[in-house]
Amino acid sequence: MSNTFLTPKVIARAALATLYETCVMAQLVHRDYDEDFASKVGDTVNVRKPAVFEAKEFSRANGIEIQNAQETDIQVTLNHFADVSFAVTTEDLTLRIEDFGVQLLTPAMEAISQKIDRDILALRANVVQEVGVVGQFPSNPPGPNVFAHNNPRSAIDARRVLNQRNVPAADRHLVIGPETEAKWLGDELFHRADARGDTDGLREASLGRRVFGFDPYQTQNIKVPAQVSGESTTEVGIAFHRTAFALVTRPLVLPQGAANAAVASYKGFGLRVVMDYDIDLKQDVVSIDCLYGTKTIDPDRAVLIKGADVA
Repeated sequence: MSNTFLTPKVIARAALATLYETCVMAQLVHRDYDEDFASKVGDTVNVRKPAVFEAKEFSRANGIEIQNAQETDIQVTLNHFADVSFAVTTEDLTLRIEDFGVQLLTPAMEAISQKIDRDILALRANVVQEVGVVGQFPSNPPGPNVFAHNNPRSAIDARRVLNQRNVPAADRHLVIGPETEAKWLGDELFHRADARGDTDGLREASLGRRVFGFDPYQTQNIKVPAQVSGESTTEVGIAFHRTAFALVTRPLVLPQGAANAAVASYKGFGLRVVMDYDIDLKQDVVSIDCLYGTKTIDPDRAVLIKGADVA
């Protein structure tokens, strides 16, 4: 990205591409986006909850049983306003910044994507179903702690819980942290093709094709901070269906007092970029922000996977 052609529109498009590529949880949950939000009033919006049907046994004597196909609405408050603003001095822009995207824009968007992922993962507080044992290793031979955090059998147990609740098999995801990932990589069960259903291992954010019926991912944002000083943080992974949680995004309007601004949107993501010049300090100020809300739609469609203690 040439510094000569830096405009809010160019920055917004590049920032949006980076945000789309770096978010993990935002890609896995139910999404709602409305480009016409600017014409509406209030910080709470109604989001359509996906319809749920039940396959009935057809009886020719009784005929078909018509089910209500109307999607229900849930209210979501747009209570997250993520912002990254930074200043670029004339000297920096002229002498030291060779690639604006790599040196400034990518780190800024990684910060926003991590915040979005953490805010979605905070919805784990609404989930009561859990498998695994924090900081505990399975006995050998397997005993009551067989579904401990360092054993991929906890994914099998999470699958059982979702199956018992008639959660659809499609669009199931599994998200764990780096400590759990490392332990699972060293477990023979994880690599057995007959047990996993494929031969791909964990790699990057996407951990393979399918793991025990889930599309698996790894993110460092899975960690739950210690509540008391001296305690270790804990990785609490989660297995869930896409419709367990929702991410609602809305585009922000262009500020009336700033002529140098732009909004970009793509596949449910919206970003606003505002640029201004501080003549007193002779520096450009770049402000990137987005508005969104998170909501638990159905906690019964998610299972916590208790993970490793992290120093």
